[in-house]
Amino acid sequence: QVQLVESGGGLVQPGGSLRLSCAASGSALRFSAMGWYRQAPGKQRELVARITALGSTNYADPVKGRFTISRNTAKNTVYLQMNSLKPEDTAVYYCNAKGVAGPMRADFDSWGQGTQVTVSS
Repeated sequence: QVQLVESGGGLVQPGGSLRLSCAASGSALRFSAMGWYRQAPGKQRELVARITALGSTNYADPVKGRFTISRNTAKNTVYLQMNSLKPEDTAVYYCNAKGVAGPMRADFDSWGQGTQVTVSS
């Protein structure tokens, strides 16, 4: 079983920055992709940014040029650096990881518990 633990959310003023972290734990993990999603009140969960096993990244249009996804493969950790934050970035941010784990290389598609990001003056 793969567990994801997020950290780094909080309250920030417009124009400010936050860095989210997501650490994965489990046995013999091999990721195909890790990503960040967000869900604002009354809205559907949406992709924010994603990084594949080969290091390719893609971003949602509203965050391009402001957010950066990165990873530390040795630590099984993915990060989301968020700069120039706007009130419309306010949401619960969720980490997602897909891949195979364990000696049997069982598929997994895991979610973190979510971390609140609030952008407000």
